[in-house]
Amino acid sequence: MQLTPPQKSFAAWSLIAAILGFALWRLGPVLMPFVVACVLAYALTPIVNWLDDIGRGRIPRLLAVIVVELLFIFAMLGLFFLMIPILAKELPLMREQLPALMDSVNAAAKPWLAQWGIHLKLDGASIKAFVMKYLNANVEDALSSVLVSLKLGGSVAFTLIGNAILIPVALFYLLMDWDRFMDQLRSLIPPRMRSGSSNFLGEADAVLGQYLRGQLLVMLILAVFYSVGLALFGLDLALPIGIFTGLAMFVPYVGFGVGLVLAIFAGLLQFTATVGMGHTVAMVLVVYGGGQLLESLFLTPRLVGERIGLHPLAVIFALLAFGQLFGFVGVLVALPLSAVLLVAIRRVKSGYLASRLYQG
Repeated sequence: MQLTPPQKSFAAWSLIAAILGFALWRLGPVLMPFVVACVLAYALTPIVNWLDDIGRGRIPRLLAVIVVELLFIFAMLGLFFLMIPILAKELPLMREQLPALMDSVNAAAKPWLAQWGIHLKLDGASIKAFVMKYLNANVEDALSSVLVSLKLGGSVAFTLIGNAILIPVALFYLLMDWDRFMDQLRSLIPPRMRSGSSNFLGEADAVLGQYLRGQLLVMLILAVFYSVGLALFGLDLALPIGIFTGLAMFVPYVGFGVGLVLAIFAGLLQFTATVGMGHTVAMVLVVYGGGQLLESLFLTPRLVGERIGLHPLAVIFALLAFGQLFGFVGVLVALPLSAVLLVAIRRVKSGYLASRLYQG
């Protein structure tokens, strides 16, 4: 059976995708900083180009790249430092209130579980001893533990430090020469395939651009929503947890889950001894339940449209599958690659429906 042009194009791109997937699988640790830099360069290049357009050639691209990359680095550091007040607040609260919290949980859960024949008793004294052992250590012990860990896992520490240096360097060069790199990649495409591949890449770029721009707006709005909502319930850590929850939603479901756990934990430690666990339950139901409704019923349809056109189950599967195959790199590229794959599937489907094989 002779292949139609769309089928030939799909076969060629499938082969390219298979080669890239094999390379990612075999060279994942080595390629990780470069893949991260490529994803970031794809997302940040429009901002650099926008600064170029505003400057009308009077602003050197070098300056635009430095400004954009520094702003991005500061934003990432700010997100990282959001965890510091959470830890600084939670650890002393955990040391002081966790035994009392366990007593409250024991008193509330024991009668309910007894109705089902389950007898549960949390030993408050043992829990307090465990908490005091691990949370009441002085700074010297903590620093010595960190130093020992670094010595034992020197290769891991070296890898982390190396990636922290290599990713910004690779990102700088990619932002400087992104258009030239893309032109060189296009020149590798056979001339007879350039028309179809250009249309394919243009459609994939449009889908990814819509997703990135819309998702950024959704993240910012949700960061404000969660911060204000938690603050209205009187949570001391409303601002860091709210901002973290909103911005971490760039990784679907994972960011929301982590933010939810942080809010529950912080609420239980702060409110259980004063107003009871019911306040935390109400806070989580109202704020996080309302946030999910706002995101799924209004923000995503209005700002993102259908995102990349993937069903939520397909998104979960893509994250798990790519994460299992390629680790952190897989999670990072799961949705972009899924979007490109979806565009390819749509084109193959259109070619098949228009073919004589389908029409009989």
